[in-house]
Amino acid sequence: MKKLLLLLAFPILWSCEGDRGPMGPPGIDGTNILGQTFEYENVDFNYDFNANLFTRILDIPPEIAIEPSDAILVYRLEVQNVNGNSVETWSLIPQNFFLPEGTIQYVYNHTDLDVELLIDGNFDLSNLDFGFTDNQVFRFVVLPSDFAKDPKKDLSTYNQLTQALESEKLSLKEF
Repeated sequence: MKKLLLLLAFPILWSCEGDRGPMGPPGIDGTNILGQTFEYENVDFNYDFNANLFTRILDIPPEIAIEPSDAILVYRLEVQNVNGNSVETWSLIPQNFFLPEGTIQYVYNHTDLDVELLIDGNFDLSNLDFGFTDNQVFRFVVLPSDFAKDPKKDLSTYNQLTQALESEKLSLKEF
């Protein structure tokens, strides 16, 4: 449990800012980084006969700066009827659908400039129902991230974590 609390508190060390503490000199202000979200509505896929899949490339809006280390998550909107009310639900891609003809899967890949959405399947997709290919809504969540300074650094124990923090001139006080 102590390790879990430690791991949950670890990201806060870099994201908080505040006044000088009662026990020492003021610390370095943290960086408040907020992820960005954008949506595309009325997305229609194009069928590629040679590859037997549907594709659509969507540009990332120019006002959203994507760093090479950032991650992008893609969600697909589904409107469901719950007790007579329409409820919007967002499903994280990849997303599978098991149809009588076989299986389809929404997948994606991205660059710093665009996101390619794909519908892949294990049967002839040329007659796929338009409910899967037309007028779709997607939400894109950009998660800011930095590449690790040393990805080989082992932080699996408390001692290794505190040594890594000390090398960065940070400290972790016991709770």
